[in-house]
Amino acid sequence: MFQNEIFSGLSAIPPIFVRIDGRAFHTLTKGAGFKKPFDEGFMDLMASVASMLISESGLEPLFAYVFSDEINLYFKNLPFGGRVEKIDSVCASYAAGAFVAVSGFKSPVSFDSRIIFSNESDAPVYLEWRQREAWRNHINAYCQHALVIEGMTEREAADALKGVKSAEMHEMMFERGINLSKTPSWQRRGVIVRHEQYIKTGYNPVEKKEVLTERSKITIDKNPPLFHTEEGKDYLFDIIRD
Repeated sequence: MFQNEIFSGLSAIPPIFVRIDGRAFHTLTKGAGFKKPFDEGFMDLMASVASMLISESGLEPLFAYVFSDEINLYFKNLPFGGRVEKIDSVCASYAAGAFVAVSGFKSPVSFDSRIIFSNESDAPVYLEWRQREAWRNHINAYCQHALVIEGMTEREAADALKGVKSAEMHEMMFERGINLSKTPSWQRRGVIVRHEQYIKTGYNPVEKKEVLTERSKITIDKNPPLFHTEEGKDYLFDIIRD
């Protein structure tokens, strides 16, 4: 019956992105009591999951871009010989396990996963797209939450915002005392999780002198630049070419 495993031979060629999304996380976060429209504790959870995917999973993505319940992993070298089914299933299942481990949730959670083919020059374009989505998600979350506070149901609020332009939603929140361009950067721009090199000073007891050693650590950048700007492009190319 092996011949019926028709997708098992499908392989990807690096570099790729793997986008992991939480399934039914709107209900999950509501039931867990996370604050609306954004909860920094939840973002810290997602950043921790991304950190584990980078440093502990054995999958070895180069870095991750995270916003809301979405994690985008960038791979230069592919695990499992590039097998698409294997990469998708292990990334999603590891993310779910890591989320439960970090959060302490007693109920199961699930993520879905998909592969996006890329190359070094297209990778920043993909990340610009996802960051624009983070901005749209940010605006919509604030506006929907404001309407719910004012008495609408979540469904009524979602329906009321259909077709409303970003500028109009921005003005809507400004009238309610919130400038959406001044909210915390991680809400508007997302978070970058990556390895970063640093120099550690040690002591060589044989030679009896201080020595400098290059080490790596995981860093979480909650204030990345706008990726479509020159600063943002330089920032992305720096980590993509790492």
